[in-house]
Amino acid sequence: MPGRADETVYTPDEIAERLEDMPDWRFENGHIVRNWKTRNWPDTLMLINAIGYLAEIAWHHPEISASYGALKVRLMTHSAHGITAKDFELAAKIEAVAGWNPAAEGGALEGRPKPKR
Repeated sequence: MPGRADETVYTPDEIAERLEDMPDWRFENGHIVRNWKTRNWPDTLMLINAIGYLAEIAWHHPEISASYGALKVRLMTHSAHGITAKDFELAAKIEAVAGWNPAAEGGALEGRPKPKR
């Protein structure tokens, strides 16, 4: 297991300040929380898998709830019993991956087509 990084717990005011730069996240019941609406079950599963991969390689594990077209992630450093830098760093990495839109970059990658119905 990796060595413990600094696990200084942020105060509610420090959390609120950090969340100003993360408008889709909120502080709720001791966790920083983000909800996503997805197009369908395959999109929900892909997002869960991406978040799971990031969390596992970071050795920091979120609570995830999912349904057909929705996903909720809750982050808290369990060993510190509060919100630490680990939570914000993982949230930022999740945002970077989950919000990636290859089509908007204008490169060779097109992005996923809309589902056919």
